[in-house]
Amino acid sequence: MRINLANTRLFRGMEPTDIDGMLGCLHAKARTYKKGDIIFVEGAPAEQIGVVLSGRVIIELGDVWGNNSVLSSIDPGGVFAEAYACVPGEPLMVNVTAAEDTEALLLNTGRVMNPCSNVCPYHMQLVRNLLTLCAEKNLQLSRRILHTAPKSIRKRLLSYFSECIKRTGSYSFDIPYNRQQLADYLSVERSALSNELSLMQRDGLIHYDKNHFVIMECGKER
Repeated sequence: MRINLANTRLFRGMEPTDIDGMLGCLHAKARTYKKGDIIFVEGAPAEQIGVVLSGRVIIELGDVWGNNSVLSSIDPGGVFAEAYACVPGEPLMVNVTAAEDTEALLLNTGRVMNPCSNVCPYHMQLVRNLLTLCAEKNLQLSRRILHTAPKSIRKRLLSYFSECIKRTGSYSFDIPYNRQQLADYLSVERSALSNELSLMQRDGLIHYDKNHFVIMECGKER
């Protein structure tokens, strides 16, 4: 289902009519992508900010040997490449890829940070929202560093599951990654990750079905 822009973090505090009036100023364009399509490619200058309208995108960091590391997953209403709006012409360090069939709204970065002569009344609200989003993304990256700091795969999984429990307030939750994406996010091999998940289930620490996990409240690492 396509999200209403008024319900997104980037356009928070604005009425739909105000948003519609701004979109022309921001040179906004809606684009559709098939699963696996690269929306923004690493190394290219970031000329646009993206808002996910439907579907999902993932942010991946690759190296020269073809290894990928998933940095984050962006659901409908989420924003990507927003930090580059503050550094015009800076080349992307990551690939932005459609994790499923996706529709995204692309906004011109120059127009976001530099209002036109008409000075749309809600433009400063947009910039404030953008800065808040940038700060939140930095915190997300800090969390990933914490999850990948432990040496063992089990400790990395427990660190990530602990965050999921705190975020959802439940020991039963869905994660936004498939097995390969979770392995990339935690910087481990997929086969090793799958094996450790099986061992954790055998040890009674977790129960899982695809991307749904149930963590035993009394479960502790052995």
